Amino acid sequence: MEKVGLGRTGSTLVGLYGFAVFFLPTLAGPLVDRYGFRRSLIACFSIFSLGYFAIGLAGLPMGRDLVASVGTTPYIIGALLLTAIGGSLIKPCVVGTVARTTTPDTKSLGYSIYYTLVNLGGALGPLLGLQVREGLGIEYVLVMSSATSVFNLLGTLVFFREPEGRPEDAPLRSVSQVLKDMALVFANLRFMAFLVIFSGFWIMFWQIFYSLPFYLRDVLRFERFELIETVYATAIIVLTVPVAALTKQVRPIVAMSTGFALATLGWLMLGAIPTLGATLVAMCICAVGEAMHAPRFYEYVADLAPKDQVGTYMGFAFLPVAIGALVAGYLSGFLVETFLKQSHRPGLMWFTLAAIGGASTVLMLLYDRFVAPRKAEA
Repeated sequence: MEKVGLGRTGSTLVGLYGFAVFFLPTLAGPLVDRYGFRRSLIACFSIFSLGYFAIGLAGLPMGRDLVASVGTTPYIIGALLLTAIGGSLIKPCVVGTVARTTTPDTKSLGYSIYYTLVNLGGALGPLLGLQVREGLGIEYVLVMSSATSVFNLLGTLVFFREPEGRPEDAPLRSVSQVLKDMALVFANLRFMAFLVIFSGFWIMFWQIFYSLPFYLRDVLRFERFELIETVYATAIIVLTVPVAALTKQVRPIVAMSTGFALATLGWLMLGAIPTLGATLVAMCICAVGEAMHAPRFYEYVADLAPKDQVGTYMGFAFLPVAIGALVAGYLSGFLVETFLKQSHRPGLMWFTLAAIGGASTVLMLLYDRFVAPRKAEA
């Protein structure tokens, strides 16, 4: 965003973009149920290709006249919104495919494998992005993302087949029925309370991308922040399946609460020991926490979903990430400005996040004790 002259406004837009990417699946999920995973993925990668290229074009010489004619802020908002629409389609498709292609005995492992593959991209992406950013410029990172989306589109056309139980096998629901299903999910206050509590983790998580780069650059004097993001994603890759196997018999909410507690411990360590080594260890601790709770979260939501509304519920499963992204965007600006630039007390920035994690852990335990549905109800 600095490349196109948006400055601090860019940070706000990035937070809003993160919110849109993960909120829109609540709207896209029912459409995925209606039109099928394959067609939705084709639309997703087509939109991604255009959206990422449009964002990158804002920083390229060939795009200057176009951006100037529209206005920098309106152009960037439009490009980000287009990309977010594409992102909203992929998430219910992928987790819905896992839900339809696994059995009760393999469901936990299936979501763990899915989460491992997601983080494989999370590990390789920053490494490739670092090379492109340092060699060509950050705008070409977006061009690379656009090209990658084209390859994903081709892969979907050639290899992806609609899983058994696809929406075409059942009567198509009308648009009014789709909206009615969404309203029913929103009216499920117990489920919505669970999603809001779970968003506490994502408020912490997004600081890896929003606040940590400033901390690494300004406090630890470490410029290549992408490497830390790669370490985090690599730890998820290594840990997710083994952790899932070790905790298979643990109830999902207990596993999620323990994961919250571990992530909180990681941020406490980051605040207490301001060194690069401690930062790496802290990120690994946070990764253990995420590996413990994230696959079980999707398993828990999928178990709650009626069979004909898997896409709908799995779309809502991304609502905590959206809430976390939105809150984290505003919170990051406050934390960086207050504790890095003004008071020069970076430890308090991480202790604030740890307090959010601690509160979320307690709330999740209270939810499990007093609010969560029991087996008899299911």
